[in-house]
This record gives sequence, C-alpha cells and structure tokens, in this order.
Amino acid sequence: MDFTETYFRRFRMEIELAHARLEDTTLPEGYRWCPWELTTVDRHAVAKYHSFRSELDARVFPCLGDYEGCRKLMQDISRQRNFLPTGTWLITWDGTGKEDAVDCGTIQAIVPSRIMGAIQNVGITPEHRGLGLGRALVTKCLIGFRAAKVKRAYLEVTADNEPAINLYRSIGFRLTRTLYKPSHYVEASSL
Repeated sequence: MDFTETYFRRFRMEIELAHARLEDTTLPEGYRWCPWELTTVDRHAVAKYHSFRSELDARVFPCLGDYEGCRKLMQDISRQRNFLPTGTWLITWDGTGKEDAVDCGTIQAIVPSRIMGAIQNVGITPEHRGLGLGRALVTKCLIGFRAAKVKRAYLEVTADNEPAINLYRSIGFRLTRTLYKPSHYVEASSL
C-alpha cells in the first residue's frame, strides 16, 4: 500500500462574545432542541457520522467518516474536564409525527481556558441543510459560552468549506490564523 501525506488548509476563526448579537433562534416547524445529557453520547455520534461521512472533513479527520470513530470522539469530548454541557446540543427532526424522530444537527463546546471557548464539530445532516439549523446551533452554543462567562470563542474550519465560512462570518467570526493539518491516506491505485 502506498500512503500519501497531504495537507489541508484550515482557518481558525474567533468571535468576541461581548459584542456578538446573539438571539436564541426559533427552529423551523418539526425541529426541536435536545440539550446535553450523558445518555445522548450515541445520538451525537450518529448525527456527527451522518453529517460528516461524505464530506472533506472525513478525509481531514478520518474518525468523522466512521461511526465508531465518531462515538469515540464524542466520548473523549464529553469526558474532558473542560467540557461545557450548556454549549452542547442536538437538533431533532420530529417531522410530521408520522415518521420516527431523527437527530440531524450536533455541536459540542469545551472551555480550554477561563476566557476562551472552543466549538467542536458543527454538523448538519445533508437532507436538513439550508434551513438555518447550522446558524441556530452555533448561536445556541455561543449563548452557552456567554452564560459561562467566556469572553471569546473559536472554531476551526476547512478552508474549502465556503458555506460554513460564510455562515461563521455572518455570525461575527473573524479569521485569525491559517493552519495546515496533515492527513495520511491510502492511494486508490495501491488498493
């Protein structure tokens, strides 16, 4: 097998919470908020997997392309000493009530320092995109940071993910740094 190393350009984006206009968003009809509970780890993992499995981020972070990888990632995030439950949310689609409820959005929050919060893994499943759910998740997470007296928040996004970058900018995030994330993958020609 031939392994190729490539680098993905990523942006670190930050927002000053004192000046951010954050209003709790009403979800579209058929959707509801599900706050963090220890019992929702697997639900977050499923939503994360379905959000990222076919996206570039699954190449940058291979665990996002595998359910067990998403489950381990959720367990690791939620066990951190600086995990912020009030910034961690699921969005659930109840639809018309005729089908089973489906978790279609996920976000997690950690507070690596007393003044800085970190948003982890903003994910919306493909069939639920374009409805404002990503904006709602990020805003809800930022409100959680503000309630925890965090001054600033940041996230990282793959530079090729223009819809996400545009969303974050519209909320008030600003680019503060460009990073390069190495990724190892097996070349298809060697399989």
